[in-house]
Amino acid sequence: MSFKEKISQSYAKSFLKKYGNRLTNIQGNVISVKVERKTFLWIINKIVATIIVKPDRSKSVVKCVYKRRRFFKKPDFMNIYQGNLVIVQGLKPDKSSKKSKKSTDAVEVMNIRNLSTKCDLI
Repeated sequence: MSFKEKISQSYAKSFLKKYGNRLTNIQGNVISVKVERKTFLWIINKIVATIIVKPDRSKSVVKCVYKRRRFFKKPDFMNIYQGNLVIVQGLKPDKSSKKSKKSTDAVEVMNIRNLSTKCDLI
């Protein structure tokens, strides 16, 4: 093994150790998409995308939230429309920590794969 492979392998192990029980995949159709973009002092650009997905063969719906903040550049987000078939990879909310009264059961999005248009958000 090379040095680069050892570092990437140790990074992957530590990530799975920290978030292993919270990782989740959701596959289904998009019901609703809401994208909010904000700029603070012309320097900080923030994007919050809320996606509601109805999983295949299920009556329930899942709320997924994508949050990014960048300096000087606008963060990118892919085109997702109602009815698109998507796979969302993300982290379930942590049940052990009670952060605030507004605790929502939303999945924090890490990656989205749009199966309708074959696009990825990494």
